[in-house]
Amino acid sequence: MQATTIMEQGAEREFVIPANTFAETVVEVEHYTDRLFRFRITRPASFRFRSGEFVMIGLPRGDKPVFRAYSISSPAWDDEIEFFSIKVPNGPLTEHLQKIRVGDTILMRQKATGTLVLDALRPGKRLFLISTGTGIAPFASLIRDPETYEKFDRIYLTHTCRDIADLKYGYDVAKLAGEDILVGEEASARLVHFATTTREETAHMGRITTLIENDSLFSTLGIEPLDRENDRVMICGSMGLNLDMKVILEARGFEEGSNSRPADYVVERAFVG
Repeated sequence: MQATTIMEQGAEREFVIPANTFAETVVEVEHYTDRLFRFRITRPASFRFRSGEFVMIGLPRGDKPVFRAYSISSPAWDDEIEFFSIKVPNGPLTEHLQKIRVGDTILMRQKATGTLVLDALRPGKRLFLISTGTGIAPFASLIRDPETYEKFDRIYLTHTCRDIADLKYGYDVAKLAGEDILVGEEASARLVHFATTTREETAHMGRITTLIENDSLFSTLGIEPLDRENDRVMICGSMGLNLDMKVILEARGFEEGSNSRPADYVVERAFVG
């Protein structure tokens, strides 16, 4: 462990950095709603991760900082690290995290991991990225990774939230992918972003699981329904979404994959609070 000067809410103080932990600086914060925000931090030169993975982050508070798993929403090649977060009232971490300012210190463990990586899927033609809420974060990373477009002909990013304002981050990252210096041309031609709401009225409404089960997702997009031979699926959202999607996919013969045994679909089980 090492003691260093850190920034917290604009004030300097001494803090002992835990072992195997980076102390990084907040470089950007954007609040979307009273429930959602994103932030970017400096990236350690030695930090490596695969697009789609998550890492444990925390704040330098108290003797034993609280760490939670956060998907990295920036691609593996980015010079900075971005996160998309919910604001949980009285959450052990997010209650304080939502108050961070540019210049403040964020703690980040040195090892990233996770199941939402391309290596966990068998080769296929279409990739469906199914998300709700902040579950879109790892997919924001993957849609800006050149390897995604090398492995799949078509990428479908679905994002379901209650209200229109909750969807803005998804629209932002889809637009960013289309303008990206590395994948912009491929993303513009092959990435489809499909957003739905469950409470506020929009052009596309309903739980994504319902839209998949009744085939309206596919009819709306003018594409064939899910087919195990050609399709691969990644899922990240609420526990309810994850479980429902597992049932839907396995009823169609899809098998769950992992880093050690690639298959047809993968689910992320890391949550923040």
